[in-house]
Amino acid sequence: MNPTRRTYLGLSVAATLLAMAAPLHAATPSSSTPTRGGTLTLLLPSEPTALVTVGNVATPILSVSAKVTEGLLKYDYDLTPQPQLATAWQISPDGTVYTFTLRQGVKWHDGKPFTADDVAFSIGLLKKIHPRGRNTFANVTAIETPDAHTVVLRLAKPAPYLIRAFVATETPIIPKHVFDGADPLTHPALSAPIGTGPFKFKEWQRGSHIVYERNPDYWDAPKPYIDRLIVRVVADPAAAAIAFETGTVDLGYRTPVPLADLARLKAVPSLRFETRGNSYSYNVTRLEFNLDDPHFKNEKVRQAVAHAIDRNVILKVVNYGVGQVAYSPIAPGLKTYNDPTPTPYPFDLKRANALLDEAGYPRGADGVRFRIPLDYNPIGSDGARLADYLRTTLARTGIAVTVRSQDASAFIKRIYTDRDFAFTTNGASNLFDPTVGVQRLYWSKNFIKGVPFSNGTHYQNPKVDALLEAASVENDPVRRVELFKQFQQIVAREVPDLNLYQPEFITIVNQRVHDHSLTADGVESNLADVYLQ
Repeated sequence: MNPTRRTYLGLSVAATLLAMAAPLHAATPSSSTPTRGGTLTLLLPSEPTALVTVGNVATPILSVSAKVTEGLLKYDYDLTPQPQLATAWQISPDGTVYTFTLRQGVKWHDGKPFTADDVAFSIGLLKKIHPRGRNTFANVTAIETPDAHTVVLRLAKPAPYLIRAFVATETPIIPKHVFDGADPLTHPALSAPIGTGPFKFKEWQRGSHIVYERNPDYWDAPKPYIDRLIVRVVADPAAAAIAFETGTVDLGYRTPVPLADLARLKAVPSLRFETRGNSYSYNVTRLEFNLDDPHFKNEKVRQAVAHAIDRNVILKVVNYGVGQVAYSPIAPGLKTYNDPTPTPYPFDLKRANALLDEAGYPRGADGVRFRIPLDYNPIGSDGARLADYLRTTLARTGIAVTVRSQDASAFIKRIYTDRDFAFTTNGASNLFDPTVGVQRLYWSKNFIKGVPFSNGTHYQNPKVDALLEAASVENDPVRRVELFKQFQQIVAREVPDLNLYQPEFITIVNQRVHDHSLTADGVESNLADVYLQ
């Protein structure tokens, strides 16, 4: 078959998958023979609100979900698909039919058999309630199960990104017999999960730790190699650094300690530092405006804030220079689609003040134009530092900012359910494709109260909607890039948010731990290959 330029992307991807060829740059396991036994302690800087990524994709949940609930596929560093719960897959030449052959002999942790009905149920549910599922599976019109080990997805239109969406954290396969007929967002199994993975949930002592034990009936024997996985919540950044120094914890990712402590920790002989295992999801740290707020519904006010911010200073001061400046909603790491054009609103305090005058906010006798609260996402160590910078720099324009802090649950409720905020600092996972990771933040149809990390700004632009929807089904790679570039240019002008920088994530690991980040999702994977030596 000779693909045309328009169908090249879809057909070439399909051919690669059907061939099941070994990836060119596969993750390489350690050369030593894995040993059995022992306990691995994983550090989290903040506590999950659930243990499965069904309706929430906050980082702490991503950290633990795949240990119990697996996906159809896993991916190497270059995002080449590899088998997990699916052993084979096929994409039709027109990109509208996906057929998965499921692994046989797999059982849920309660002993029930894993079947195609579980996959169909999971994908159907994720399409409705997952923060990104509405985008990811938008073109899926039917899910068929011709037999117990075959699932067929039928699409109304091609979805060139879809084959990379079946990792465990993005598309967790959950047991139908457990979730069916109940509210999936409040189900007890979100806090005591049942899955097919290498570890069985044992206990969750909130505010302290989560314990998982080895699944002796795991389908990929003799894995897992460790006997127990303990997830410790260490909210104090200084205490986290000490825990690594003293060997109290073995593993942490997404730079789990203050950046200021990295130099000291790199001198500890027992510690190793790794940046691989982050290619499934590039992040962008953002300032999001509530476009329903009386101040920020005014575009000139948003432009003024943009002119008051120096991204280079933010990267150096807030993130210690670890990462790179970002102007676009699409992270620099997604080089194919990222528009590197600088912001149309460069750092210019004089222009910022002039715009606020034009917007009808003169300075009062005390020099203040208006007072406004700023909420920051507490997940991660940069939120408070970034909020302090913004408070200081915006004071120079006459905007008096009060920084509000709260735990992750309260933050999510305030922003996405109550919508009781003016603007907020936040992080956004771009994931492996803009349709999956970026569209959700700007697509007007993804303004859904109560769904975390969706369109929190309440941005609405029919032209942007049309561009994003067209890109989501465009198989011509050149045309798809152009659609995303047009989208980025519009958003840059209208500033519903400000994209500030892409952090570089660092995994810290004790030298006794091997094979912790063999795939694109690194520590977010099921950790079935990990062993201690």
